[in-house]
Amino acid sequence: MEWSISKMNRIEKAKSGVSINDLRALLSLYGVTDKGQNEELLELARAVARAKGGRHDQWWRRYSEVAPARLLELLDYESEASSVSQFETIFSPGILQTEEYASAVLKVFFDEKSSAERVAALVHLRTRRRDLLTSQDAPKFSFLLDESVIRRMVGGAPIMRRQLRHLAGAAELPNVTLRVVPFTAGLHSGMKQPFELIEFADTPDENIVFLESPRGDFISDDPKEAQNYHMAFQHITEESLSTTASAGLLRKAADDMT
Repeated sequence: MEWSISKMNRIEKAKSGVSINDLRALLSLYGVTDKGQNEELLELARAVARAKGGRHDQWWRRYSEVAPARLLELLDYESEASSVSQFETIFSPGILQTEEYASAVLKVFFDEKSSAERVAALVHLRTRRRDLLTSQDAPKFSFLLDESVIRRMVGGAPIMRRQLRHLAGAAELPNVTLRVVPFTAGLHSGMKQPFELIEFADTPDENIVFLESPRGDFISDDPKEAQNYHMAFQHITEESLSTTASAGLLRKAADDMT
């Protein structure tokens, strides 16, 4: 299933749901062959998803054939999180990307052997992911963007201008905080790599960290590592601009795009 131990623990403790497709695979693994029993369990899973609402229906599992397993697992965690803290050094956070910005990024990172259909599916996945920002009981999102994120041209000036304005607009949501770490801050600990910290109100000892690297994505459920990244995020926040100054910088950068 390519699950982390943390995800399995949350399912076993009834802290996270399980998708219909994953449940079918588990029933096969466990040797549950009775059709009546299978359907009863599947209907229970459907009922739980309906009761919890759109935030928990695990729609992203429909992209299992095109999206990396670790990304889908990250979306599992985000859907159950109380807060999400993300630091980015190069690109806008995936959940904040416009469709055209996401398309420009994915076209660069997928070789010519990747079908246009796969890129289109991944773009749709990224843009639909934005629904979590405004979902019922949405997590609290905190974003820190190195200034290079808003200065790097992606897809041309018109696309970049709209992306920057979209970031400024997202920062106005009541559950979203967005700050820019200016070049004038100099070197800081977060420059090592981008990261995303997922925190849970029900089980704070099971917070996880999502890391991206050229060798592949990685999820850590080590409590000490999660705490270290929490402290790093706080330190980077101290080096960043205020939310008001950050919004002003985003809008000015958008206006300057020619």
